[in-house]
This record gives sequence, structure tokens and C-alpha cells, in this order.
Amino acid sequence: MYAKVSTASLYGLESREVHVEVDVGNGLPSFSVVGLANRSIREAKERIHAAIDHCGYRFPQKRITVNLSPANRKKEGSHFDLPIAVGLLMSTGQIVPAEETLAETALIGELTLDGRLEPVEGVLPLVIGMHKRGIRHVILPMGNCREAESVKGMLLYPAETLLHAGEHITGFRKILPVAASGRHPNPDQTVGPDFCDIRGQEMVKRAAVVAAAGGHGMLMVGPPGVGKTMVGRRIPGIMPALTDREQLDITQIYSIAGLLDSAMPVVARRPFRAPHHSLSAAAMTGGGSRPRPGEISLAHHGVLFLDELPEFSRQTLDTLRQPMEEGCVTISRVQDTLTFPANFVLVAAMNPCRCGYYGDPVRPCTCTETDRQKYAGKISGPLLDRIDLHIGMERMAYSDIDAENERRNGKSSWELRNEVEEANARQKKRYRALSIEFNAQLPPDKIGLYCHLSDPCRKLVRDAFSRWSLSARAYHRLLRVARTVADLSGSTSIKEDHILEALSYRVPDKSRKGGI
Repeated sequence: MYAKVSTASLYGLESREVHVEVDVGNGLPSFSVVGLANRSIREAKERIHAAIDHCGYRFPQKRITVNLSPANRKKEGSHFDLPIAVGLLMSTGQIVPAEETLAETALIGELTLDGRLEPVEGVLPLVIGMHKRGIRHVILPMGNCREAESVKGMLLYPAETLLHAGEHITGFRKILPVAASGRHPNPDQTVGPDFCDIRGQEMVKRAAVVAAAGGHGMLMVGPPGVGKTMVGRRIPGIMPALTDREQLDITQIYSIAGLLDSAMPVVARRPFRAPHHSLSAAAMTGGGSRPRPGEISLAHHGVLFLDELPEFSRQTLDTLRQPMEEGCVTISRVQDTLTFPANFVLVAAMNPCRCGYYGDPVRPCTCTETDRQKYAGKISGPLLDRIDLHIGMERMAYSDIDAENERRNGKSSWELRNEVEEANARQKKRYRALSIEFNAQLPPDKIGLYCHLSDPCRKLVRDAFSRWSLSARAYHRLLRVARTVADLSGSTSIKEDHILEALSYRVPDKSRKGGI
């Protein structure tokens, strides 16, 4: 007998329809799976055999053929267990679907040997793809239900076991459906580490606000212990709250990566990723035999913090160049080409030299000029040119760090976030026709329209362009930063003060940065 069940397979973030066809015929007992199935699917027959026996069904001692259609695309994932098992039981007449039970219905789930349904990775993008194709009913593991509730308009049927799913399909014992509302949980009102913890360094705090408000990359350079890491870890807490669309985008990526659990079914905060400098290029961008999202995709709509920047390999750092421009990364394989989103804010920190004390007024630098050039040369010029804000940090005075000093330490993260939210609201209103939210995302062909300069401002930019030999990319990024500074001040136009502040971030004092 023949049976067919609907499910889906993932290719990057794209969900593609798959039909599980099962045929049980006469012949020597065998169980073969065809249709470019990977090892996890081929091993499913052992799990399915044991699960069917434990749930009280009968495993047929006949010739079983399972085809995953279309057969010209690779399939992978343990979520094919349930549709294969149900198709097998339907083809032997042990499950007879009630009228229209399987119409517009898909199945997802991994089986244990005793027939229980285990949560699987990538459920959210799978269900989103099904919804786009017109499927409105999904039978899935109970542990994946909260994650799938983010897809409005779906009816979810959370099953505990294969027997539970079979009884629902036959109509013997229906599973109560869960209507996906599409509502996302509100993020925790705490913003994490507070900027009040950082004493002094007011210029760096200001630069952090500009970076958060406009989505600009930021590089901090200074001796050890001046607070570079503390600043970097506090930037996500002052960025604008995620929209529902952004939460869904990030959650899909984390679902594929297997980083969701029942306690966090939806990512409601800006991601913060701080990989170690031993990270490989493939781990940074994503890849592998089964392409998975890398660190830059896990930082989508959030912050990628690279501490000790020159310690990363040059190959790994240079892989950031294309994603920083395009907001995505493309992974090419012989069988397919996948694209993962990677619209992140790069925040990096480094010492001015290997010993860390070049330009320090107290401790002398022990590096030679050759050592300093070699250290700085680990970061390519094209990558530096793509970072909007370059900030030099200096040693602090004792009065700034005295724990018993009762004077105010500056604005809190809540206060800074309010400033950022107001500036970002102006950007969203201005760019509503372009569907972008940050000044850093403004296309070069739109800069002249949205970053109009008066004659005095144009003269300032022209003089800076000639004096420091800025590239065309640096010119565009300078105007975007100036536009953000204007938004923070509530100005509708870019003024000279805004240009000067943007220039101070773009062309800082070389002596504080070891010549970088």
C-alpha cells in the first residue's frame, strides 16, 4: 500500500516542501530510504522500528521503501522521524486518517526508542515556510510548541508520543490545538550591565551612544584596564528595543543553531556575541558540511564584540568585510548556495601595541617600532575603513575610579537608552520609505538626499577629505555618523558641530592609537 505525508526541509533559513512517500509491498523484509537523505535520516529506521513496537503498533515484515520528494535535493535532520513513521503506519492500514485530518497538515518530530517525541532544531523557520505555502496545521513535539507560536495564523497540535499523534490523525483522541498568536514576549526590563559602573571615559560613552543610535561600528584603542571591555558589553543595553520582525528574524537563526530552549522560546533582546580570538574563519561566517550560522549571523540585529582584535587571524577578520557592507553572508557549496543574514554592529577593542603601553604617560612601551607596525598590520586597511568610530582611550586618574567617591558617575544606561530611542525614532520616520532603521544602513545613492550639507559644512568635509586622504567609503560613513549626531541633538539638518564631532571619531589623535 502507498501513503504520503507532508513535511519540510531546511536549506539555510529557507524552508522547502518535502513529501514523504511510503510504499509497503511484498518481498524480503527491508527498509530503504531514498531521495538524497543524510545519515541522520537513514538511521531513523532503527528509531522508528523501536518506537512503533513500544507504542503498540505492528512493524511490517515486508519490503518498505521511503521516498523523500523532490529527490534531487539533499535532506537532513531528525525531524523526518514522525512523518516517516506515520506514513508507514498509514500504508499498512494501522492509521486511517479521519476525513480531512491531514488536509493542509504537516508533521515534524524526532522519535525516541520508546515512542516519545523530542524537540528538534529549526522548527520556527520550518513552520514559517509552511505558512507561506498555505499549510495551516502542524503536528509537532510539545517541546517546540512555544517556539512555533510566533507564527500567526497557524494551528499547532503538540503531541507527546507517536501513539498520541496517531490517535489524533484517526480522530480517536483529538489533540487540543494551540492557535499561534504571533505575539512575542516582552523583553526583561533590565538592560544588563549599567554604564554608571564606568567612571570617567565620557568621550567613549558618547561614542557608544552614537554607535547604538545609528548602528555604527566602533573601535576602541587604549592601554590595558581602561574599560574597553566594560564599554563593549554595555552597548546592547542602550540599543533600541527589538521590533517583532527583528525578534522573529533572530529567533529563526537561534532555532537553527540549537540555541533555543523552553525557557527562551523567542529571543527578545539584542544579541551580544563575544567570540574568543582563536575563532576560525568558518566559525565566524558559518559553514560546515551542514551549513550552520556563524558568529556574525548569531549577532544579527545585535553586537559582535571582538576583544583583542589583532589576536584574531587576518583571514578571519577579512571575512567580515563583505558582510559589513551587505548585511548578509553567502556560503557556497557544490550542491547549493545559502545566505544567512548578518546585519550586526561591530564593536572591537585593542591595545595600541603588543605590550599595551605605547603612548602611555606612566608606563614606558617596551616594543620596537617594527613590533608596533607588525602588531597594527594584523588589521587590514579595508577593514579599518569600514569601522565608523575610532576612539582612543587613556589611563584614568585615581579620582575617577575611587570607589568611595560619592559624586555622580554620569548617565545610567536607562537615560542613555532613552536618548538612543528618540534618535532612532527620528531615523525610522525619515527612512520609512526605504525600510531601514539606522543611519549606518543608508545606501550611498541616498546619502545626498538625506545628508544634505550647507556650504560651511561642505567646506569642512572637503578640507578633511584632502588633509587626511579619506576614501569615498570613509566620506559616506562620515556623513552617516554626522547624521546620527544630528539626530541625537534633535536637529533636522546637519550642522558644523555635528561634522566636527563625526570627524573626531573618524580621524582621532594618532598618538593615542599607536599609528593605526
